[in-house]
Amino acid sequence: MKWLNKLERAIGRHYIPNLMKYLCFAMLGVFVLDYLYSARMLTRSASELLMFSKDKILQGEVWRTITFIFLPPNHSFLFILLSLYFYYFLGTTLENHWGSARFNIYYAIGILGNIVAGFIMGYATNEYLNLSLLLAIAVLYPDMEIMLFFILPVKLRWIGYLDAALLVYGFVLSPWPVRLAMVLSLLPFFLFFGQQAWLQLRMDWRRLLRWIRAQK
Repeated sequence: MKWLNKLERAIGRHYIPNLMKYLCFAMLGVFVLDYLYSARMLTRSASELLMFSKDKILQGEVWRTITFIFLPPNHSFLFILLSLYFYYFLGTTLENHWGSARFNIYYAIGILGNIVAGFIMGYATNEYLNLSLLLAIAVLYPDMEIMLFFILPVKLRWIGYLDAALLVYGFVLSPWPVRLAMVLSLLPFFLFFGQQAWLQLRMDWRRLLRWIRAQK
């Protein structure tokens, strides 16, 4: 991809090494502050101050344009730890494969896509951008095995297909602001991996058909 090589040269050394580590620590910090708010130890939650809000940005709270990327998944403490560990694994694996500059570009495109969605439809989130990292890893390393729930070995290709199915399901059931945020969050995946993912899907589909015929 010539445009990507040119962009990498243009940013030079102006990138953040270990980007996913800092993002995960920030999300964990926001979760802890939100917990303190729920325990009535703080007067306002961190998520309320950081989430994307078109109206409040236009009123001067410009930090919300970017700070929505620090919002953690809204679940239990154990789920947060597992999610952040998984995000860290995905992000660092991609960064080790590409280098820090290209990974920064990938993530930045997703952030910009969400900002555009936010100003058009009023909704922006980091959730689908982080999920797109799983799709990217599944395309790069389809036969890599990970221990699901630290017990069951599963190849990344199947987890990637499950992730894709859940995204499609969510897209169908979601309102249009969320749909636009999903599409623009996945923009870097389509730019970086669209053709490769399509070829992988066709190959796996043919392999499945051959397996079904062999069972008859």
